[in-house]
Amino acid sequence: MTTYKLKIVSILIFASLLFVQCGIDEDFNDNVIEQDGTCEDGIQNGDEEGIDCGGNVCPPCEEDDVNFDGVFVQEDVVGRPTINTFFSGTNTLKNEYNIIATSNRNNESNNFQPVFEAVLENYYDVYALALDIEPETFNYEANILEWNLETYTSIVAYYDALQVAPEGPTTYYDSSSGLVFTGRSLSDDVVDVSLMLMFGGADGTRLDGNNGTPQLTTDGVDAGNRDFTLPFPYLEVPLLEE
Repeated sequence: MTTYKLKIVSILIFASLLFVQCGIDEDFNDNVIEQDGTCEDGIQNGDEEGIDCGGNVCPPCEEDDVNFDGVFVQEDVVGRPTINTFFSGTNTLKNEYNIIATSNRNNESNNFQPVFEAVLENYYDVYALALDIEPETFNYEANILEWNLETYTSIVAYYDALQVAPEGPTTYYDSSSGLVFTGRSLSDDVVDVSLMLMFGGADGTRLDGNNGTPQLTTDGVDAGNRDFTLPFPYLEVPLLEE
């Protein structure tokens, strides 16, 4: 009987210590959830005055107007994914081209132009063999813009195509005016323009599928029935299977 009572007393003492410990923790924290680490959780919590801003821990909330103070870093600068697909031979090179600021593409460590030039010339070597032509005699010719191989690959390697034209049409290429790379509209066929500049030669038709040549100046995909006057972002009606 005595042993049984001792066990009961021991259990009660252990339980009381647990309750005391909990009480100490609650008094120490003052029953307040710590706010450290919540300034990037996308939730307005703690003493935040807005979502992840304001209060004693998070940075101040911005005013209603957009604030352009400070230094901004452009993390993904590729304006022409088609160019990156055509000219970057490896996934590593594609990633490097995407994340490096345009102003840093032309230096000793990030010199994409020689790679782009070699890749484009290699295309011609491959097609020369397919056409039973000596690769040494089948090379890139200056395109419709009179850009030779070095000039063209320099432009696509060092500059982002989506420059802004404050005064004038926004177009990827307009044959009637000769404007090129002043931006792009939804109706611009970026792939066809790129292929024409790569394989079209002086008149844009050098490798257009005629006279025994491969069709390399178009991907054969047109605008279809898309309405490019719709507001951006442009979404087509989903295609439903019969």
